[in-house]
Amino acid sequence: MKQIPTTILFAGAILFLSSCMNNTGTPALHNLISGDQLPPVETRKPNADYKPAFAGQTRISGAKTTTPYKVEKIGDKLGQPWAIVPLPDGRLLLTFKKGYMQLHTTEGVMVKKISGFPKVDDNGQGGLLDVTPDPSFSTNKTIYWSFSEPTENGNLMAVAKGQLNENNGTIDDPQVIFRAYPALKSVLHFGSRLLFDRSGYLFVSTGERSIPEGRKQAQWLNSGLGKIFRITKDGKPAPGNPYIKLTGALPEIYAYGIRNSQSLDIHPVTGDLWEAEFGPRGGDELNIIKAGKNYGWPVITYGIEYSGQKVGDALQQQAGMEQPVYYWDPTLSPSGMTFYKGKDIPEWQNNLFIGGLSGAHIARLIIVNNKVTGEERLLADKNERFRDVAYLNGMLYTVTDGGSMYRISKK
Repeated sequence: MKQIPTTILFAGAILFLSSCMNNTGTPALHNLISGDQLPPVETRKPNADYKPAFAGQTRISGAKTTTPYKVEKIGDKLGQPWAIVPLPDGRLLLTFKKGYMQLHTTEGVMVKKISGFPKVDDNGQGGLLDVTPDPSFSTNKTIYWSFSEPTENGNLMAVAKGQLNENNGTIDDPQVIFRAYPALKSVLHFGSRLLFDRSGYLFVSTGERSIPEGRKQAQWLNSGLGKIFRITKDGKPAPGNPYIKLTGALPEIYAYGIRNSQSLDIHPVTGDLWEAEFGPRGGDELNIIKAGKNYGWPVITYGIEYSGQKVGDALQQQAGMEQPVYYWDPTLSPSGMTFYKGKDIPEWQNNLFIGGLSGAHIARLIIVNNKVTGEERLLADKNERFRDVAYLNGMLYTVTDGGSMYRISKK
């Protein structure tokens, strides 16, 4: 048997590594080490017998972080936090369902309680929800927040803005800039994640309110339910929105066919908008949101009704409707999410971390060329419902429905 020359072996290794390059242009060595070697993390029987549209759309190979990291509990019995958001000054701003916010240091120390917000309906899934600082927060101290607003006809998801007055512990000049009509009598599916894009326009997600009257409106372009919006700082339609010139359509709409999205972030390399949303019983989705696209709910889904019945005509694919990049069955219940934007833990660079509510863990997803190539479960031993996850200075911060705050960092 002939020996293969060393030079050929070396060249073959280079070619193999090149085939595993991720979309940052660096070798995806973590996939070679772990992601492709482990069984899927999900071992439970799926709720539905549906088949994925392509290989790797669900139950991808498991992954295991090899870099030593530590998990610290830096907050306890905080109440009912909904969002944890870094501010430009390096502190953390937390929202609470009851209708107030708190400023915290990165060590978890509460600095100030902030009140003076418009009245919220905190029944069910409602309350004071997400928050994001203005891109010029350092100079104008303006923040934007979403909340379930009570009305005579029920309630709706609204977005407001105001100036953070830390000295007084209040919000100055609060004003509602956007409302997702119509108001309905439901305490579910407000969606409500906020995120500025690189042009300074605000993405807003909303749910379809769960009840039949709202569910069907996820497909209606004249309804504010089940949508991704893109608006200006004053709540006006952002220039270039896909339906801005379509008669009868809401000009603020960026994408539609959404069930209930509490997860938005922008990929740090590609600039794409990524979104995760709750399915019904199974069928939670991860999507790349593109302008003018229809994401299918309630016409197509990989989930079933809570009763066990099929949803609609039990379709998973239909022309003109987008397929999820990835889906979960059984459910993860994806809440807040963030891309890991640093290099402290190199194998996490540009990975996506999603808080799981009923899943009771943080899902780490390895993404290569817009495909999920590995999945890992973090903090599953805490037995908590992870409501939001944020990235700051090489660390991850997360809050739970039980009122805990954790920090994850390199050892």
